[in-house]
Amino acid sequence: MTQNELIIYMRKLSLLYIALMLSFSPMAVHAAAKKSHKQVAVSKHKPSKHANAGRFKQVKYVTGKAGKFRLAKYKPSMANNNVNVHLRAQAVDVAPVEIYDGSGPLELASSKALVINQQTGEIIYAKNTNESTPIASVTKLMTAMVMLDAHLPLEDVLYIADEDVDYLKGTRSRLSVGTSLTRGELLQLALMSSENRAAAALARNYPGGYDAFIRTMNRKAASIGMRATHFSDATGLDSSNVSTAEDLVKMVKAAYQYEEIRQVTTTASQEITLYGHEYPSNFVNTNSLVRGGEWTIGLSKTGFINEAGRCLVMQAEIAGQPMIIVLLDSAGKLSRIGDANRIRKWIEYNEPSLAPSNVALGGHVSG
Repeated sequence: MTQNELIIYMRKLSLLYIALMLSFSPMAVHAAAKKSHKQVAVSKHKPSKHANAGRFKQVKYVTGKAGKFRLAKYKPSMANNNVNVHLRAQAVDVAPVEIYDGSGPLELASSKALVINQQTGEIIYAKNTNESTPIASVTKLMTAMVMLDAHLPLEDVLYIADEDVDYLKGTRSRLSVGTSLTRGELLQLALMSSENRAAAALARNYPGGYDAFIRTMNRKAASIGMRATHFSDATGLDSSNVSTAEDLVKMVKAAYQYEEIRQVTTTASQEITLYGHEYPSNFVNTNSLVRGGEWTIGLSKTGFINEAGRCLVMQAEIAGQPMIIVLLDSAGKLSRIGDANRIRKWIEYNEPSLAPSNVALGGHVSG
């Protein structure tokens, strides 16, 4: 092969190499893009186990009174102190109410709870009963007692004013400003449906005004032995309305003496014609156990704000005995109802051992 032929051969070989490289480049780009897409898709569905490391401390449970569980309080780490997260959880060993028959230990999702025999005052179940906590709309039982103690005419017509609007939490209400209702109707809506504007209007129309009403609430609490209780407003929207399970048993016992409170809090629903409405509006009880009709309930009040969790207080007949049930700071939307049903099943299953002469915990709540 001559030198010229060799040069021509090398040029052809170079051109062939270049052509092959150009043909493989799109395949390489496509493969790289496909791999990158796969990695992105996986990252969307399987985040790294370290992605949120350090954001929150580990949630764990510590033993409370009577060996029950309560959530240990934790705060976000300083690296994420701009994130406002309110953590609530329930004990991991709480049995679903659907399968719990009362034969096992009674474990509740509520972080504070107290069940007593109303007739004897003896304790049936207790869990963190002295821990102070916000009580949300359970407050309205005291609001009702103070209003009724003043012997104001229930037929008087009162108006919802701008002062009754919740600017603290921004909660909604079906009672628009200007709505006119009787004092008795406002009492019913405040207790049965937990209408905040109704409770605020009752307090505002008290002799001496709203501030005088709040002072009377605290005096009333002291008079019935609620020494760990304080009220700052009449609705329960203010988280500085605080109490304990033991104090709330005393409040339920006191409220039970008022026929109007017993009647209103155990009404399942009521139609009321509101200002500007052609047809009556139906208001329902916030306690689904009252609406369900399977319980014998003598008094009931629910409550909820973020700081308080889900709350429920009741007087009910279980296994032929009058019981007072206080459930505070429950974790889920339905967990307080589940707790109440677990309590009922547990008492009914253990009825012989819970007779007044042989109460499980042997304690006594006075007042």
